[in-house]
Amino acid sequence: MTDPAATTARKTGHPRLAIVVLVAGALLLGLWGAWRSFGPIPPNARERLESQARKIEMLEQQNITLARSDQISRTANQDLQGTLADRDEEIAGLRTDIAFYERFVGAAGQRHGLSVHDLQLKRQGGPGVWHFVATLTQNINRDAINSGRLTLALEASTDGRMRTLDWNTLRQQPSAAGVDYAFKYFQQVEGDIVLPEGTMPVRVSVHLRPKSGAAVEQSFAWAVATGGADAPRAAATTVESGRQKGGG
Repeated sequence: MTDPAATTARKTGHPRLAIVVLVAGALLLGLWGAWRSFGPIPPNARERLESQARKIEMLEQQNITLARSDQISRTANQDLQGTLADRDEEIAGLRTDIAFYERFVGAAGQRHGLSVHDLQLKRQGGPGVWHFVATLTQNINRDAINSGRLTLALEASTDGRMRTLDWNTLRQQPSAAGVDYAFKYFQQVEGDIVLPEGTMPVRVSVHLRPKSGAAVEQSFAWAVATGGADAPRAAATTVESGRQKGGG
């Protein structure tokens, strides 16, 4: 007759053996993990770490060098652009000067009497103070000295009204003398003027009073004379009191 207990044991297996297997497996996993964490370091691990550190330092240095090189290139390019712009401006000025000399001194140059070729004004340090440079020319009589005095007058808006400021007002002197000039072909005449507070300049006129010959008056837009407009200098108009005499 079959023993019921033995039959039941065969159906359920050996639970103790299973537990022992599970415990042994856990111990093995624990030992493997401990070995990975606390096991011996490979003999070349320090060399690997030092090599990686050197590579990182080298890459960082290369990055810094490239950044500096890029900044230097940008700065050099900006300086080059500024230098080229200055050279272009200088070349344009030299070409203008050459054309000027050929026009007034050259044998084939057009003959003309006393005139104001150019007028430039620049702001100075004081309030309302402006420095002017007037270029005077003549080549009708190349053997004669053209001499006289120069004064300025200013058309301006003051308190919403147009008015003319004469030389005495601009010089802040009751009987201001004009600026003397004397030349054969051309001369630059310089001086300073003072604009009253609240003055809005519109046009500046140059008056030439030669010792002999007719007086000359030539006007320039204030924006042109001060370089605040792109209009050409030739935009100025000339008004002569009587007929210009040669060699005046």
